[in-house]
Amino acid sequence: MCLLCDDEKAYAAYMNYLDAMERQGEVVDPTKAIDAVLDGLQAADRARRDAPENDKTLSPFFCSPVNK
Repeated sequence: MCLLCDDEKAYAAYMNYLDAMERQGEVVDPTKAIDAVLDGLQAADRARRDAPENDKTLSPFFCSPVNK
């Protein structure tokens, strides 16, 4: 649990995951729950960084697509 205590966002995601599993009536192994939550947070972070509008290496003259 020490991995999650320093990161408020990760801890909240972990508790929400446990609550969701309990509502479904499933018994959750805490180690597997931590792995699932951290994998989800890492995937979301990669997706956010891979978005073209977040790429800080692009030239200011690069035409980014307009999000509507």
